[in-house]
Amino acid sequence: MKEFENTNYWALILGGSSGLGLATAHKLAQHGMNVCVVYRASRNQEDTIKQEFKRIRESAVEVIAFNVDAFNKQKQDEVVAELKNTFKEGQKIRALVHSVAKGNLKPMVSNEGPELQSQDFVLTIEAMGISLYNWTKALHEANLFAEDSRIISFTSEGNSKAWPNYAAVSAAKATLEAITRNIALEFASHGIKANCIQAGVTDTASLRMIPGSDKLKEHSLKRNPNNRLTQPEDIANVVYLMCKDEAKWITGTVIPVDGGEHLN
Repeated sequence: MKEFENTNYWALILGGSSGLGLATAHKLAQHGMNVCVVYRASRNQEDTIKQEFKRIRESAVEVIAFNVDAFNKQKQDEVVAELKNTFKEGQKIRALVHSVAKGNLKPMVSNEGPELQSQDFVLTIEAMGISLYNWTKALHEANLFAEDSRIISFTSEGNSKAWPNYAAVSAAKATLEAITRNIALEFASHGIKANCIQAGVTDTASLRMIPGSDKLKEHSLKRNPNNRLTQPEDIANVVYLMCKDEAKWITGTVIPVDGGEHLN
């Protein structure tokens, strides 16, 4: 069943060329939602990414892709203007999915290399936290959201736990969750619902950038009562559920999607 078919709904996915964002693009397209992906990739990556977008189009949906810096205000304005010009009559954004990762994974104290500086916090928090508000505000002011729309972002258990080298990202995730709660409150009258998904440890490119990620995966596997790591498709499935009409009364929350990993 393609429940979003003929609804004129779009999903705008920030960071949708790999990992959780790409899995979400595939899932929503399979259910009939048109997809716009904003991503950043090198020329060497483009062929692989374009093949993924080709697969998404096989679900008989419209796909628009922008290989631009999602954190650049000028590029953001250009994307929003292009969507306004491209959308057919009645087409609106049902879901804004924030799946971008950009920041510093430096230690606070080190005898071997660079240490975390205050500017590293600023860059990471702006990219992985404040950018959610910037995109929400821009799309709202352009009148691109549907009357009943969903904003979904991805956080992690590092939002409340201290992991080595993760201080800047942890601060960004806490910021992301605080912004999400206030979007849920202050944009409620405009039909916008906002939630964070707290993903379990998932073997993505972003995870592999974290120093000691192999040990993190090993530890998570031991503590997960379902004896496996979270997969990108697990997260995409919940994004899909949150986009359904039946989820319209869920807002301002952080939802663990980790197979019970957080219980231990």
